[in-house]
Amino acid sequence: MAQHWVATDFGGLDVLDLQEHEVPPPGPGEVTIAVTAAGMNPADAKHVAREGDRSRLPIPIGYEAAGRITAVGPDTEIASGGGEVGDEVLAFRISGGYATEVTVPASAVFARPPSLAPEEAANLLLAGTTAAEMLHVTGVTAGDTVLLHGASGAVGVSVLQQAALLGARVIGTAGEHGADVVRRFGGEPVRYGDGLADRVRALAPDGVSAALDAVGTDEAVDVSLELVADRQRIVTIAAMQRGESAGIRVIGGSMPDSAAYRDSVRAPLVELAAQGRLVVRMARTFPLTQARAALDLLMSGHPGGKLALLP
Repeated sequence: MAQHWVATDFGGLDVLDLQEHEVPPPGPGEVTIAVTAAGMNPADAKHVAREGDRSRLPIPIGYEAAGRITAVGPDTEIASGGGEVGDEVLAFRISGGYATEVTVPASAVFARPPSLAPEEAANLLLAGTTAAEMLHVTGVTAGDTVLLHGASGAVGVSVLQQAALLGARVIGTAGEHGADVVRRFGGEPVRYGDGLADRVRALAPDGVSAALDAVGTDEAVDVSLELVADRQRIVTIAAMQRGESAGIRVIGGSMPDSAAYRDSVRAPLVELAAQGRLVVRMARTFPLTQARAALDLLMSGHPGGKLALLP
């Protein structure tokens, strides 16, 4: 019997339960993966935190995983082409990655580059595609100076690397312990808190071209509005209601346009990672059985990098 984590109700981490279940065999367009590492993202807990459609319960948890193909459905090919039993792969935009084995759409599965460790591969694409879309919708190009709120977080670190590949300069907000992370990945750190706008102006006297908010605080939105005149060059992934009322761009993986764009950049991001040009900053791993403890650390807001569950 396989094991997987499910939400038995809507609410906090106490509604999560590790259960045994029979993994369905793959049908056409599906593959079954023995999970080597399950990626972890705040959305894993957030999407069951609020009351929702109770007919969906229990809800399998986890959007990303890496592992080995154990079965392939009829007439099926994975997204990167081919796909045979024994192949090492990564999967993104799946349901139930916190598991020992899972059957998923083959269109969500890519060959794992040998240079990418399973725990890194399992954490590559949710943060990476989010970062790519933030840069895309704000039209960031070579020569732009960008203000990035939350630069030392998982999405922020991916933004820093992808912006550098575009030739853009990034000023990234961070706390005392995050400044070195911002520098490591090519950004210029600036301390958040009172006086942030003035500190950014001192670093960029000619102004900033765009602002990217990965934290969702009022300060992030207020300073972005103060420093960037064109509201279409401000984006948030965390301040949804505030962003809509302020007339700035709001994006999210559940939005059709966002989902379509993020799907379109999966393969290029996997290739960048294979080349060593896109790095996943890992903090630590946990046994699959300790998912609640891992999520508690993740939701604290200071995990120090990406986390993974190892079955």
